[in-house]
Amino acid sequence: MNTFNIAIIGTGRMAEKMAATLCQLSNIKITAVASRRMETARLFAEKFEVTEAFDSYEKMLDKENIDLVYIATPHSEHYQHAKACLEKRKPVLCEKAFTMTAREAEELLSLSKRNQTFITEGVWTRYMPLSGKINEVLESGMIGIPTILSANLGYPVAHKERLIKPELGGGALLDLGVYTLNFASMIFGSHPKTVSSSCIKADTGVDAQESITLTFENNKMAVLYSTMLAKTDRLGIISGEKGHVIVENINNPERIVVVNEEYELIAAYERPPQISGYEYEIYACMEAIRNGWLETPAMPHQETLRIMQLMDRLREEWGC
Repeated sequence: MNTFNIAIIGTGRMAEKMAATLCQLSNIKITAVASRRMETARLFAEKFEVTEAFDSYEKMLDKENIDLVYIATPHSEHYQHAKACLEKRKPVLCEKAFTMTAREAEELLSLSKRNQTFITEGVWTRYMPLSGKINEVLESGMIGIPTILSANLGYPVAHKERLIKPELGGGALLDLGVYTLNFASMIFGSHPKTVSSSCIKADTGVDAQESITLTFENNKMAVLYSTMLAKTDRLGIISGEKGHVIVENINNPERIVVVNEEYELIAAYERPPQISGYEYEIYACMEAIRNGWLETPAMPHQETLRIMQLMDRLREEWGC
């Protein structure tokens, strides 16, 4: 199998996690990294044995041997960096949240189609094997017809600059709430009938924590909350008339537990061994690119766009 060459834009925490994962995958090579500062790029390249370091994103994208570009910069930079990649016809894996606004997302997806160049959003939970197992369990009928779910995600991360500054796309929703919305979308779909919410803002004006309630067809409801002020239990619970499913850690599912109407444990599914969990989105990108697809089945473009539109609506209502 030919080596799959990956370039990275950004050298922060997410870039380091991805690079550490890539270094453990066979037939994959990190061929380039770009940062705003050459010193930072060089240090990153030395740490992860990257072939070339650049202080110019444009120069890096002029390289020919790039099969995929991973974008790990703040939310505010995603649109600009992804657009530059697509214009050079370089396939893209862009960290969540995909962009700052739905309009930016729509422009990127249109450009992907025009240039016939792959792009996908790095909502890593979408690609994980245990995420697929959740729907298998629901389709089996073990808990009957699921009608209500709850999900939460929170970490005390309000001290981080990229999360507190509006100009960097800060706030709990784009960084954490995007996971709860994707969880609900994977279970009940991405077409809610009604949306209601409440939000508490940080001093800088970004959303610090929020609760969101979505209703769907067939009397289905999702109750979600996210926060950057506290560490939550990260549970997802899906309930039907015959029992419920507990997903331990919606941010990287560790275990799925099925409980019947007598509150008895009837099934449990453990997370398979993994490097970090980021490898699954890489495998999905490789499959799509080698098949000539513009998107992955796990994270369709329309799902990315609909969730961005929903987050736009919520942030507008909150005045964020």
